[in-house]
Amino acid sequence: MRLTKFEHATLTLIEQGSTLVIDPGTFTAPLGDLDGVVGIVITHEHPDHWTPDHLDRIRKAYQAVPIYGPEGVVNAAAGYDVIAVHPGDTVDLDPFHLEFFGGKHAVIHETIPVVDNVGVLVNGEFYYPGDSYAVPKGADVRLLAAPVGAPWLKIGEAMDFVLAVAPRQAFGTHDMTLSRAGQEMGRARLKWAVEQGGGELLALDPGDSTDL
Repeated sequence: MRLTKFEHATLTLIEQGSTLVIDPGTFTAPLGDLDGVVGIVITHEHPDHWTPDHLDRIRKAYQAVPIYGPEGVVNAAAGYDVIAVHPGDTVDLDPFHLEFFGGKHAVIHETIPVVDNVGVLVNGEFYYPGDSYAVPKGADVRLLAAPVGAPWLKIGEAMDFVLAVAPRQAFGTHDMTLSRAGQEMGRARLKWAVEQGGGELLALDPGDSTDL
């Protein structure tokens, strides 16, 4: 399975010629030609994680591709026939097996509503929490996408999240709000955290890929 990181929070996973798209949002440039798209996962309704433009481009090439997200995405993306998923749900999109965790976005401020959010575990190996620190309990995570910059993020809490998941590898995501210096500072903290469990931090920039 090959993962490619795009700008901010957008990711693709490719396995056996099929592609899964996760969180194509406003901070991400058009994804270009994608091969064999079998599904789209949107972790929550905030526009940096999904836009009609991205969905329309993908749907133009793959009209019947299913879109999965929590209830907040179902409501926010009305007209796209989003299939609701909840913590504890599983979905099979051959060759991808999806398991969903969490349920709520991390708190930004007491005055800002907490929206629905799901983390997704793909093929029991790759985990992305969306905008949360939801731990996929019981999973042996091979590769973790760890948020490194956000209005809701404190780097110490992100480090604790990595320590709790204890993946074999991790990389920083949700990073377009950071300067290059800030990104490197955040990566250094995540590197320490992943190494405590004997793991490795990958420095993935937009367009970079890694194989699981």
